[in-house]
Amino acid sequence: MLLVDDEPMLRMIARQGLEDAGFKVVEADDAETALEILGARTDVTVLFTDVNMPGPLDGLELARRVHERWPSVQLVITSGRGLDAPLPEDGRFMPKPYSIAELISAVDEAAREGH
Repeated sequence: MLLVDDEPMLRMIARQGLEDAGFKVVEADDAETALEILGARTDVTVLFTDVNMPGPLDGLELARRVHERWPSVQLVITSGRGLDAPLPEDGRFMPKPYSIAELISAVDEAAREGH
C-alpha cells in the first residue's frame, strides 16, 4: 500500500500502525513522488492520501490520476477540512482526525475489495 502525507509525524504514526497490522507500506511526501512510485511498482493495491498537500497536485487530483491510470488501486482519502469536490468512483473518504484502528479498518476493507 502507498501512504501519501506531507506531515512526517502523521506519516510515521500511520506507517507504524499499518505495518503492525501486517501491511507492507511504501510512503511518499507528495503527489508527484507517489505517481513516480506507482509508475515503478506493480505491487501497490491501496492508496491512502491526504487531500491537502503542497505542490501542484493535491490528494484529490492524485486520486483521480491513480483511478484513471491504475483503476485496480483502491483509494482511501483523508482530510481534516472535508472535501470540496467529489471522490473518484469507488474512493472512500475518512475524515481527520482518525484513529489507527479506523485507518487499519479502512485500508483492510479497501485491500479486500481490490482482490
